[in-house]
Amino acid sequence: MSSQSLWLRCETKEFERRSALTPATSKKLIDAGFKIFVERDEQRIFDDAEYEAVGCTLVDNNSWPNAPTNIPIIGLKELKESTEPLPHAHIQFAHCYKQQAGWSKVLSRFYRGNGTLYDLEFLTDSTGRRVAAFGFHAGFAGAAAGALALAAERKGEKLGLLTPFGNEDDMVRTVRDRLGGSGKGVKALVIGALGRCGRGAVDLLRKIGLDEDDILKWDLEETKKGGPFQEILDVDIFVNCIYLTSKIPSFVDHETIRAAGEKRRLSVVVDVSCDTTNPNNPIPIYNINTTFSQPTVPVEVGPGNPPLSVISIDHLPTLLPREASEQFSTDLLPSLLEFPNRRVWTDAEKLFKEKLAEAVKAEGL
Repeated sequence: MSSQSLWLRCETKEFERRSALTPATSKKLIDAGFKIFVERDEQRIFDDAEYEAVGCTLVDNNSWPNAPTNIPIIGLKELKESTEPLPHAHIQFAHCYKQQAGWSKVLSRFYRGNGTLYDLEFLTDSTGRRVAAFGFHAGFAGAAAGALALAAERKGEKLGLLTPFGNEDDMVRTVRDRLGGSGKGVKALVIGALGRCGRGAVDLLRKIGLDEDDILKWDLEETKKGGPFQEILDVDIFVNCIYLTSKIPSFVDHETIRAAGEKRRLSVVVDVSCDTTNPNNPIPIYNINTTFSQPTVPVEVGPGNPPLSVISIDHLPTLLPREASEQFSTDLLPSLLEFPNRRVWTDAEKLFKEKLAEAVKAEGL
């Protein structure tokens, strides 16, 4: 039996309703000997009472900075910007290993506090595959958001506030309704179609009624010649689902968009990968993350050309918060049960130390 503890922190990102631990996975951890502390959180999709009912200890909202430093803090999205040192071990998505904006400042907080980061994006099995990922629901929700943006654009409107759906069926029904009953006639291209994220996007597009021939499913084979790709300009919706590891030719750029002029069909780009501030971003036509309150950002297309917008929301799966949380937490559970000794954790700590050294150098610490 383990004597390990975990502290589930609240999520402070606006509209974020997912959770790294569900009541069901918390119970399995408790049954294995873990002690689970859960911060009260009205924003979380699961009620506090659901955690209390399975034996979790409820604590005050956002009280993790005062938790004993030997208790790892588990959450999902990045912490709020701060210069405060971080003395705990944190299990979360930190978005700071690919030299994104502010990456070294994030890591320097761990250096000053002597804490550790176990980045959920880089927890991998012996084959290099991530042990848990929101990819499928990210692609599914991203494609849905893209279709909703297309429906709004066809009415001469801008997509408004996006709010979480009760379940996948509710999402599919809403998208079909906004498209006039079906997505038939819409054409879409998904890059990264063979991965988790791409499969989710393709699944949504099928369920809203696109013909199979109107869903272009691209992966490494189709993109190996290098972009920009005219085919992207010839569809209504382009969904980018790749996992970026190095610089590659742009998939689409301002020059090809302007050159296409009025003949361009493309109306919506959904950058599920959301490498907005990554210097290697293969979609260099926008430079901000969008939000659920303002889901799209317009692209400069040149005078007289049809509008084009980008969706670059970095937590799309929270549009399906319960299903996405349950799937992710279930996949993460086997690794959590062996924290911190399993290879997945020791490898993650080794990677953290490598990235920390880079940050220390960059910050001159």
